[in-house]
Amino acid sequence: MSPPAGRTASFSYVVTAADTAAALGSGDVAVLGTPRVLALMEQATVAAVAGDLDPAQTTVGVSVELDHSRATVVGAVVEVTAVLDEVSGRRLAFDTRVSDAAGTAASGRITRALVDRSRFPGA
Repeated sequence: MSPPAGRTASFSYVVTAADTAAALGSGDVAVLGTPRVLALMEQATVAAVAGDLDPAQTTVGVSVELDHSRATVVGAVVEVTAVLDEVSGRRLAFDTRVSDAAGTAASGRITRALVDRSRFPGA
């Protein structure tokens, strides 16, 4: 059973030194790194549909489009949001956003596939 379009999830997150491009190896500056931005966005997509899945189901990421347009400093609070806006069979497409006090820092589209947990050892 696929979750219905319109499901959302949002949460706040405080950027730490461990989240920086320098710490993650994706650059050499102490601002929120793109790999962490993506992980936060994916966390929101998982949360958006968690209550709609059968216990034998899960979702896995299959594609990402990400625009990380502005730096966010350590200590900043970001708001992470995902909205399920398209359901096509097993494919779930989410609009995602990471914002701080100055506005949108990153936005993207993440597509996940609905799968049976049994396909993954240890799941």
